[in-house]
Order: sequence, then C-alpha cells, then structure tokens
Amino acid sequence: MEACSSSAAESSPKQRKHKANTVCERTKRLKFEPEGDEALQSGRPSDSPRILLHPDRLQQPITLSELTELLHFAALGNRGGIKQPSWCRLRSQRKVTGLNIVIVDGLTQTHFYKSYLTMEHLRTNYSSRLTFTPSCDNVASEIFSREVSKMACLPVSKPNKKLQRALKCHPVITMFGTQRRGLTAYVLTQEQMIKNHYPIKGMPGFEDFVCTDSVDCVTDCSPLYGLDCEMCLTQKGYELTRISVVDSDGNCVLDDLVKPPNRVLNYLTKFSGITAAMLRPIKTTLQDVQAKLRMLLPGDAVLVGHSLNNDLGALKLIHQHVIDTSLLYRREFGQKFKLKVLAETVLKRQIQTEEKNGHNPIEDAVAALELAQYFIKTGPHQVVELHMEELWGYKIEEEPPDCTSAPKPSYRFADILQTLGRSVAFLGKRADIALDLSRQQWCSSDREVLASFRTRTKYPFLSVLQFSSFSDHLKTCFPHQEQMYQTVCAHLRDMCVVFAGPFPDGFSKKEVRQLFRCCGPVKKIQMLNRNVRVHAEVEFELLEGAMLALKTLNGLGVLGQNIKVQRPVHDSMLDLDLNLDALMDDTLNTNYLYAVKLSHQMADAKFNGHILDAKCSSATDDKTADVLAPAKINGKVLQLPSTACKLSEETVVETFGRFGVVESIVLPAKPKKHTGHARIKFESSEGKQRALSSSGDLLKDNYLICPSLTPPHLPSWVAMTTAVTAADAGGESPVEQRTNHVNNHCQDQKIGHVMKKLDWRLRKVFKSLPDGTLSVVLLLGQTSTNDHHPGLCLLDIKQAS
Repeated sequence: MEACSSSAAESSPKQRKHKANTVCERTKRLKFEPEGDEALQSGRPSDSPRILLHPDRLQQPITLSELTELLHFAALGNRGGIKQPSWCRLRSQRKVTGLNIVIVDGLTQTHFYKSYLTMEHLRTNYSSRLTFTPSCDNVASEIFSREVSKMACLPVSKPNKKLQRALKCHPVITMFGTQRRGLTAYVLTQEQMIKNHYPIKGMPGFEDFVCTDSVDCVTDCSPLYGLDCEMCLTQKGYELTRISVVDSDGNCVLDDLVKPPNRVLNYLTKFSGITAAMLRPIKTTLQDVQAKLRMLLPGDAVLVGHSLNNDLGALKLIHQHVIDTSLLYRREFGQKFKLKVLAETVLKRQIQTEEKNGHNPIEDAVAALELAQYFIKTGPHQVVELHMEELWGYKIEEEPPDCTSAPKPSYRFADILQTLGRSVAFLGKRADIALDLSRQQWCSSDREVLASFRTRTKYPFLSVLQFSSFSDHLKTCFPHQEQMYQTVCAHLRDMCVVFAGPFPDGFSKKEVRQLFRCCGPVKKIQMLNRNVRVHAEVEFELLEGAMLALKTLNGLGVLGQNIKVQRPVHDSMLDLDLNLDALMDDTLNTNYLYAVKLSHQMADAKFNGHILDAKCSSATDDKTADVLAPAKINGKVLQLPSTACKLSEETVVETFGRFGVVESIVLPAKPKKHTGHARIKFESSEGKQRALSSSGDLLKDNYLICPSLTPPHLPSWVAMTTAVTAADAGGESPVEQRTNHVNNHCQDQKIGHVMKKLDWRLRKVFKSLPDGTLSVVLLLGQTSTNDHHPGLCLLDIKQAS
C-alpha cells in the first residue's frame, strides 16, 4: 500500500498533485491495466497467467472475432507468430495449459441478471464479464474453423513465381501496392469520388445537398462508421426509406425509417424489406435524418459502405472522407463484387439470404465496415493472396521438386493444434462442426455432455461443450419470450427508480431534476400530481444514483416541507437488499467506488435531518435559473447542490489517492453536460473502505460516494432492452392481472430451477479443468421478433486451489 489516511493527512497539496500527475501519466501511458505488482490480484502468484482488460473496454461488447483472437494467442502465442489480442492482454501465455469453451444456447444477459443470486458460480469465479454479440449462428464450428492469421511455426514454402507474376498485374496490387498501410491510404481522393459519381460540394447537380462538418484531412486513427440505406421507387425515382449507421465496433448508433416526400410506386420489399405498413406511422423526414447525421458524425469521421455513392445520393448528403469496399476489392475492367459475395468469401458470413424478406441495412453496414477493417489490417498483398482463387478466379499451381502435388497446408485453428500434437474435442448435440468424426461426441442432453467430459482420463487442449437444454426448455414451456424480457427489464428498471415527495405546489420537473442529479445522471422524471400533493418518480441511469438519493436526500426539507425518498413497492423488490449486497461483493466491483462531484461548496452541510429553505425560481421569470435559490443550513448561506461537475482523472486521483493507490478511473464514455460521476478502482479493498469511512470529509470536498453496484460491462443497467410501456401493461382487467401475476410467478420458479441446475453443471465443468486452463462461458443471447437480446462472455484462467 502506497499511502494510508494518516500519512496522507500530513502530505502537502503540492505532493498530492505531483502524485496525481504521476498516476494519470501512468494511466495514459498504459493501454491496459498496469503491469507489475500493483496489477496483481490478492493471493494470485505474479507469474500465473491472467487476462487484463482496460476498464473502458469492459463497457464495449465483445465479438466472436475478438474472442478467437484471444483463443489463438492463448494457444499459440508469440512463438506461433500470433500477436496479443487487440482488446485485452494475456499475461504469462506460455503457462496456459488448455482452452475450455462452454456454449449455452438460448441464455441471454437478461436471464443471467434475473437469476443473479442463483448463478453463484458464474458471478463469483470469473474475473471478466463482457456483453457478447455473436456474428454467426454456429459458434462452435466457427471457433474450430477460424483461420489463424499467421503461423511462423509452420514450414514456409518456397516463393511461387507464377503467383508473384499474377500478383504484379492484379488490379488491387496495381492500385494499392503490396505494403500494409493505414486507413488514410484507402480514403477516396476527390478525383476518385468524381469518377465514381459521388456527391461533391460545388459540383453541378448537388446544389441542394447538405454538407457534414468534416475536417480537411483525416488520420489513421480517425473513427470508421459503416453506413447502408434502403430505397423505394417513388414518383420522383428512388428515395430513402431507411438508414442504418454502425460505429467502429459494429454497434448500431442510428437506425431510422424515413417517410419519402413523394408517393411510393413500388416498395421493392424483396430487396428493401420495406412495406406500406411499416412506413404508415413514420413521420421522420429526410431533413431529420440529415440533421441527426450531422450531430452524430465527428469531424474526422470516415464513412464506409459498399457503393456508398448511391447511399449518399439517396441521403442528399456530401461527406468528403469515404472508403468504398466495392473499390477496395477491385475486379478487372471496373466490375464490382456484390457485398453478399465478399461477406461470404472474406468474412465467412451469410447475409442477404433468401429466407429473409429484404436486406438488413444494419447487417450490410457491419459487413462493409468489417470488410474495410479486414483489408486495412491484413494489407492488399495478403488479401489478394488469401482469396486469389475464391474471388478473382486465379488458380495457380506449382509443381514441387519431386513432381508430386504438395498438399495445401491448412490454417484452420483446430488443424493447426492437431498438427502441433494438441488434441481438440467437441461435445454436444449433432451439429455442423468442422472436425474429424473421431474428435466429435454427440450427446443427447446436457447431463450426458457433463458426464462424458468429466469421465475423460485426459482432457483435450481445446474442448468445446455445448449446452442446449435451456434453449429447448424455453421453446417448449415459454413460447412468449418477449413478455418475459419486458417484465425482467421493468424489474431491473425499478432498481434505478425512487419516489420522492411531497413537493411544494408549483415545483416543476426541471427543479426536481436539478435536485436529484446531484446523486448521478438522471434518465427520466415523471411528475405525479395528485389532488392534494405533488410527488415525482425519478429514474436514474445507474443503480448508484438511486442508492445515493435514498442515502442523502431522504428527509430533506424544501420550502419548510420535508420530502421522503423511497423505493418502489413491488413484489420484484422483495430480494432487493440481497441483490444489492451480492452486487457490492461481485468480483467486478470488489475494489471499486462510485463518486459524484457536486457543483457547490458543501462545507458544513448535511442533507439528512436538515431543512433547506430553498425558494423556487420566480414563475413570472421566463429564464428559469439553472440552480435553486440560496438556502440556509446551520446558519450558512448555500446554493442547493443541483448539478454535478465534470471530472478529470487528475482531480479524482488527487482527492482519493490519500486513501490508497488508485489503480484506474472510469469516466463516462460520452460525458453529458451535467454528468460528473466516476468509477474509481483502488489497488486493494482497504483503500475503498477508507474512502467510505471518510464520506463526511469527502462531502466537504463536494463529493458524494457509495460502493459500486452497476457491473462495469453495462454502461446502464436497463439500457440493453426496452422497458415495459404503459401500453403493455394497460387495458387488463383485475382478473387478467392476477392471472398474469400467477403465471409469471410459476414461470419464474421454473426458470430459477433450470438456472440453478445450469450453474451447478458449469461449476462441475470448471472444477474438472486442469489448473492454468483458460475457461470461457458464452451465453449466446437470442434474437426475437422485436429486438435482439445480447449474450454474455465470462472469462478467467483457473488458478491452483
């Protein structure tokens, strides 16, 4: 421990500031958690293998491609020519003794947190938990068959002269050369944009087009955004009816239906997926979408799409920095590959399939984005060499010295491991798995999968187990999944909600927001104006906001009237205290503290038990003040702490470093005007406890604190799915409500029983693994008719007991 509270009190502000700067410089210098002794977990040997993730990365979903990056490095490492994964670090890779992946079909993140108390093994034995978004239906097959990017340990064949001659005149090599370069090398020049009919500012025909606020030039670090549009045929030609935009991680940031101004002649449903019923209630216009894009895209954004000139034309938008995947993967004589062909050949993914009614623009935007990222990362030479025959139709063979055909080496992950003498195996239901039959074992149930795995005398280096009973159980017993998801989401939302009041007459929603956002970012406020008194329902973005509001604002007096702050009273809240205690003890929250910075000095002020003689802004004043009028506490005049200040790493470390070594600080990824909260990780739990015991002193420094509750991989507890609306719950008779309540209770009991059994089986698998095994549990998630419910990826390396 670097410092304790007693010694910190004696240190000067100048010393603390120097310490803060040192820690912040270290944080900026390291992309992932610090190396050395301060990154070690308690009781874990310094040379044992472990996975390190930067706290900011925990807030982003993990894809199957990123997971296979980790698996390839864990198995083969630097000696195999494999680089560290781009999203995490694996320390002491050579001591990894095996890989075990358990795939659970049909289980979502929502199910996990609904049965959070039941899933004791999953929430206590895994140090990393991330949202999982699979990119294909057959995850097990993809793990085995995904090609390893480069294998230095394999024999290198002699240069193929015929291939070299073919590459020299290849259209991709002719255009981009052979060297791998940054993204700026593939951004279209103005001449290329004109040649390919892109909208250009100042060119004839584009006078009514809207320009984005683009900078003059971009860098190799500029963000990529995938874009795809769908059009319908109207009286004026093809017009925009849907737009989808994804960020560089493939997350959808915009997906809107658009009402064309002219009468639609043909919806082109077979291709666009748009129907008359879909557009009938839509009021969003082309101008609305243009405004959203201008707000969404940063100045150095690079748009990526397939034949993007058509999309920008439909959008009537001019953006000067674009990458067109139809021009990256060039064909002879100006011909272009279809996006579907490129996705299937390069990404090994099926899109625009016949069973789907129309294209999915989000899927197409992600495909174009990943094609560009793959091209940039791999380089033109290797792209052409890897896909020469599949895409461009060149079949070049060269006879080996002994005049016999030499077999083409396989770079599939499972084949590489078996070449190196490491065994692989799959246990699960019959599926399309890319393995020799001797390596597969079909099992009729999860019970059989577990028994077959545990009775093995020698565990394979790579084992994939697929549990399917939960998915089968859901399909049989619960055909209406969406109702359950909405109910769960409503329960989770209730944990972020407090009721407050009574407030004085005329107390507005804005003034309630000003009062409560001192505890954290407020998501929504609903005023409850009764005949006699005024109350409010306040929904916070994070669990910590509701906890701080109960702790600090309950009993506060406004205009001589005490307000009461309390939780909702529902049957879903009966286990609230148990859930909150479990979340505080969660391995993801052990050393974390949640802090909010207030905007005004709180020297001798205490919320609880004191009355703020606060006066509302004048009703006749059109410009309502940002804060409430001065209040008196203990005889001192004080502005009501109605807002939170923005925080910086330097100020947080300077304030909290006196309690213990601050290992990392997580600030909001997209800070808002009044968002002044941070998640602070101490090197040990003692530092966190010292800070909590000094909450009174921290209040004098304008800080409200509480233990962290919200898991770091969820930026917001209830933002993953849509909450139950009034329309969903309304219109039911009392008899129907009672019936639904009974049905939901029975449903919860059944799901709880299944989840408990599943957690028990996963614990048995984990206990059977040899020490040093990288253990991965994948909850695959589900796609329903209305929404996609994300899965979960849990990671850890089993240590010696």
